[in-house]
Amino acid sequence: GQETPLATTLPAPATPIATQVSQVDGMIQVYVPSGQFLMGSLEADPDAGKEEKPQRRVYLSAYWIDQTEVTNAMYLRCVRQGACRPPKETRSKSRPAYFDGPGFSNYPVIYVAWQDAEAYCRWAGRRLPSEAEWEKAARGTDGRPYPWGEASPTPELANFNNRVGDTRPVGSYPAGASPYGALDMAGNVAEWVADWYDADYYPVAPTSNPPGPATGLFRVLRGGS
Repeated sequence: GQETPLATTLPAPATPIATQVSQVDGMIQVYVPSGQFLMGSLEADPDAGKEEKPQRRVYLSAYWIDQTEVTNAMYLRCVRQGACRPPKETRSKSRPAYFDGPGFSNYPVIYVAWQDAEAYCRWAGRRLPSEAEWEKAARGTDGRPYPWGEASPTPELANFNNRVGDTRPVGSYPAGASPYGALDMAGNVAEWVADWYDADYYPVAPTSNPPGPATGLFRVLRGGS
């Protein structure tokens, strides 16, 4: 028979965050269980582009994803081992010595091309997530617009809208964590994903583990910066 839901006002218990640590670069990863989630934006959403529509249910197998953006220190280790190219620029918006400068080891690496991100993942024994994997890790299963829920961004939730004026150390906004414990999925810097970009892909994409378009001219960036 059917279970009758309990009519209480108690908050649901927090989902425990499962983590593992990479032995290569020390990255903490969070676990995203298998199942369906709502991907994309509603047709009525005026802020969403055509490439984000229609919203649909997509099934993904379980996977692990990095909890934070890759740091300067992690990427520098890859460079020193000869597996990665240095960033195109070693500065940031307001800091002349950013990539290998003192005090910025725990800040996100920037000025890396998609090929550099892919090379880093190979060196670390991982891979770039698909666009669908990135989105589920960022928003969970309920179609929320932000990793933390429905509320509009605030300075406590994300580094956005040039309020800081440059990057912040990774994981500086624990209140903005996604349902799986992923951090900085909105704001700080944007993230490369594996997919080719195709504005017309969503309507024809498989609804189970979509791999992204087979070909293209550009790769997809997700998140904010």
